[in-house]
Amino acid sequence: MSGTGGSPQGWYQAACDQSDFVCDAQQLAAIGQLEVLWRQLVEFKQRRNQFLGRSLLSPEVPKGLYIWGGVGRGKTFLMDGFYECLPYRRKRRIHFHNFMLEVHHEMRRLAHAPDPLLAVAEVIEQSTRLLCLDEFHVDDIADAMILGRLLEALFARGVVVLTTSNFAPDDLYRNGLQRQNFLPAIALLERELKVLHLDGDSDYRLLQMARDPLFHFPDDAASEARMRALFQRLTAGVRGGAAAILMRGRKMPVKRLAREVAWFDFAELCGGLHDAADYLEIAHRYPTVFVSSIPRLTAERAAEARRFTWLIDVLYDNHVKLVASFGVSPQQLYGDDGREEEADRIASRLAEMQTLHYLERPHHSRGVKLG
Repeated sequence: MSGTGGSPQGWYQAACDQSDFVCDAQQLAAIGQLEVLWRQLVEFKQRRNQFLGRSLLSPEVPKGLYIWGGVGRGKTFLMDGFYECLPYRRKRRIHFHNFMLEVHHEMRRLAHAPDPLLAVAEVIEQSTRLLCLDEFHVDDIADAMILGRLLEALFARGVVVLTTSNFAPDDLYRNGLQRQNFLPAIALLERELKVLHLDGDSDYRLLQMARDPLFHFPDDAASEARMRALFQRLTAGVRGGAAAILMRGRKMPVKRLAREVAWFDFAELCGGLHDAADYLEIAHRYPTVFVSSIPRLTAERAAEARRFTWLIDVLYDNHVKLVASFGVSPQQLYGDDGREEEADRIASRLAEMQTLHYLERPHHSRGVKLG
């Protein structure tokens, strides 16, 4: 995928020009650093193309960035804007947890290689010059033990890393088992990446959601328009082109997809053959989920009602923000078919999911176990 043709500073200024966007001084400072990296990568590509065929020499690869700060400060937003602006094809953006799942899978697949970890690094290098890792964190000893060598191998092969994290490098894996073995990886991050603290107290994602109603009914064109406007504000117009997401080897259609927000139709999400494991994966990938056209769950829709119960339980347990449109009010969602206890529990959870207390909870993706 090629870039948008603009630079990060131009992209951010366009966002600042929107009436409902808060231009943040700390984000502006971060954009300055991203602009520098963007120009270095553009110039690197130009120089490298000039070297090819003329010399065995190659220009020096730019160093990446490690952006850390509190929840909702806009780290992912800035990284995704940078990603969209960069005119590279060999680039990839992935959540760190999913990246590590892939690494472990590839190490098993390449177990016959003399050094499976180096083989994984070579596979990554072949398709990726820029690797964007969102929400870098380490709470698993298996990840901690391989990260240092993996990162070292990627840097040695010219892979540029841009990552976001809620933690400063020194605070990674703070109380982890055998943490002393992870300290060289921390030193490597600090040596190979420019560390940038995105400071401040404002949680812009929370402010956007707290000021707008999250649940809409009846399910009509006006509700759809309000949801579309909130989706646009949450994502600042950064949209993925995918019409579907790959879910455990199957394609699941989406209405819209951007950054860490996915928008589904109820009929697709709860009317197919999906199970709780699918909803767990959605809860892990997307801190915010939109669902359109949730109908009254009568006895004739028993299967859909069961899946909707799984969905809400999983989203609630993992602190996923829910924006939805309903055919009836959430309190009237379930029919009179003997499921009063389940209906009361889900109605209670739906009510809590609209409160500021719930919205302030951090996304609990680290607790998700994929089936």
